Amino acid sequence: MADQNVPPRRPRDDRAWDGRQDPSPDAHREHGPTTAYGPTGHQPGQLPYHQAPYPGRPQPAYPTVAAAGHDAARRGPRWVGPDGLGGPARPDGPGLPNLDDDGEPGRRVGRRRALAALGGTAAVVAGGAALAMTPQVRGLLDLGDAPIGDATGTTVTDGSSVRPGGQQPSTVRTYTEQNESYMGSRAGAALKRNTPTGGRTFSGPAAAAEATEVTVKTVLAKDPVRHLASRATFGATPKLLADIKRMGIDAWVRQQLEPEKIAPSAAELKLSELPTLKLSPQQLRDQRDALNERGAQPERELVDATIARQIWSERQLFEVMVDFWNDFLHVAADFDGGEIYRASFDTDVVRKHALGSYPEMLVAANRHPALLLYLNQNDSRADAVNENLARENLELYSVGVDGGYTEKDVRQAALLQTGRGVNDGQYVFRPERHYLGKVKILGFSHANNSDDPKKADAAIDAYIAYIALHPSTAKYVAQSLATRFVSDTPPKSLVDRLARTYAANKGMIKPMLMTLFSSSEFWASVGQKVRRPMEYLVATYRALGVSPQASPDFQQRDSRRTAFAQGLRQVQDKMRELGQYPMGQPTPDGYPDVYVAWTSAGTMVNGWNEAGELLGGRRTQFTYTPPQKLVAKPPATAGAYVDALAQRLVHQKLSARERELILDVAGVSAGTRVDATFDGAVAAVARAILASPQHHLR
Repeated sequence: MADQNVPPRRPRDDRAWDGRQDPSPDAHREHGPTTAYGPTGHQPGQLPYHQAPYPGRPQPAYPTVAAAGHDAARRGPRWVGPDGLGGPARPDGPGLPNLDDDGEPGRRVGRRRALAALGGTAAVVAGGAALAMTPQVRGLLDLGDAPIGDATGTTVTDGSSVRPGGQQPSTVRTYTEQNESYMGSRAGAALKRNTPTGGRTFSGPAAAAEATEVTVKTVLAKDPVRHLASRATFGATPKLLADIKRMGIDAWVRQQLEPEKIAPSAAELKLSELPTLKLSPQQLRDQRDALNERGAQPERELVDATIARQIWSERQLFEVMVDFWNDFLHVAADFDGGEIYRASFDTDVVRKHALGSYPEMLVAANRHPALLLYLNQNDSRADAVNENLARENLELYSVGVDGGYTEKDVRQAALLQTGRGVNDGQYVFRPERHYLGKVKILGFSHANNSDDPKKADAAIDAYIAYIALHPSTAKYVAQSLATRFVSDTPPKSLVDRLARTYAANKGMIKPMLMTLFSSSEFWASVGQKVRRPMEYLVATYRALGVSPQASPDFQQRDSRRTAFAQGLRQVQDKMRELGQYPMGQPTPDGYPDVYVAWTSAGTMVNGWNEAGELLGGRRTQFTYTPPQKLVAKPPATAGAYVDALAQRLVHQKLSARERELILDVAGVSAGTRVDATFDGAVAAVARAILASPQHHLR
């Protein structure tokens, strides 16, 4: 049997640069048993799918209805969040972060209840398909227990599927399969019913936008400019919307597909303040001891830089695609070796090919020390084969679990890939470790009998390129891309057209994106995606117009790092609390990209409270627009002021009910006269808008 080793985690000092202990991943809940990847192998706010370490990953964490022994009395409210789908509902009370501006006695609707009503709706409404709230949110609202048949109940699938004959049951859920498994819940079924079906491709994005009628139920404005900004970027801003309107949809999309022609933002120029980011792997190795003495963590600075680009870069579509590939072709930042090699993998593999050729990306990844070390390929040799990389190349990075391969294919691929490894920090091919003999994998065959190291190594490249262009890979990439940009349950019509585009263009990504943006399914899917925790936080920074320059109130207490570097680390720490940060998934599958995986009341409230921190200007490493200046000329009445703030922050009107709830946060009626500070409540009102469905949906 092949050795299947756990990708090692680097022994870490979890203290910050100033020596303080970093925040717990989730201070509001008890920790479960640990695995090789840390507590239960999943992040707070995200449902687990691995209950065992990587080598024994096989068992899905989702019981079938029969296995769970459900009866009518047990089909009531179930906790959907950090402790997993289908677990018993946890009691209200301790364990849920507090809203920090609770209602005052005598208020008609307290601030807590009003804000939770807005955000609770946001977290459980995707495109207007109403899903029941978690017990924690119901507790915030004093609504009591959910009725039997709650839409977040435990009717789930086990993630299994019908596989081609001869293929062994998979021991891992792929990026696409884990998404589909989450969507097997009743909540997922509600989303499926509200997803557009069928469609066509037009001559360009603008033509598709103009011709497509949005028929799905949604609270979002059916505005194509807002929709494009929400999906193709990390969050709309007034400037971004104005740019799209000025340039036109087609011209803006074309510009975004040529990121090298877009000037770097002020924040991107400030990335030079992250000292390890510009060091090569060799320099990082040579300076490792000195960096450790200074408390430097290169892999965390890489995450800091990624966050900065997501918030402030003008190359927004490029950054969205970088995030997509970091989930699809995933190498965790926090693995043993990540501090040396992960930044290079980001630059030389992901960013280099994010809008280029996926076959070239996969070939480059299979030659990069980061992936080779992460999946233990350095330990694989002809007489002791390690199957990790060979298996993930098939299951995660190319054809997918339903791609038609067998366990024999995995074994043959593992034999072919022997000899590849890392020596002195560089990729190396060791012919003495390479298996010689004919191999056949998914229709690829090779004599593999050359003593010439270059020819033997080239045979591996040829195999990787072959599986990258396999028809099953085309479908797998298409499904994943459509899940990211269109819907948690993307229409088959769109997936099929994207797969054909992939095949016709030999794995080039730009033609796929043009097909996607020129498709009616994309423009018809308004409100069909919910922001994950990281996306919510980034969108909040963008919506509030936070500047990367330090506030005049900033006080320098750490001479080793600039204000900008300190601010980015605080954002990263907050993302870790929320359960999602760039390259943070420890296992090779990447983060799930569907709403049902992230329905956590604790995460939701934590995000609202962070919005309150930003509105209060309490992160002094950055500069903020004072909330009373978000609207240039604040109206004199409360109702009109709420409308103006909504237009500024979420770029559309709110429903009458949402408007009423937000007015309740301030304790006023629509006709009440207010000043620019909303009589002192403008920050609370703005935060309530950022807790609305319009900000949670994208």
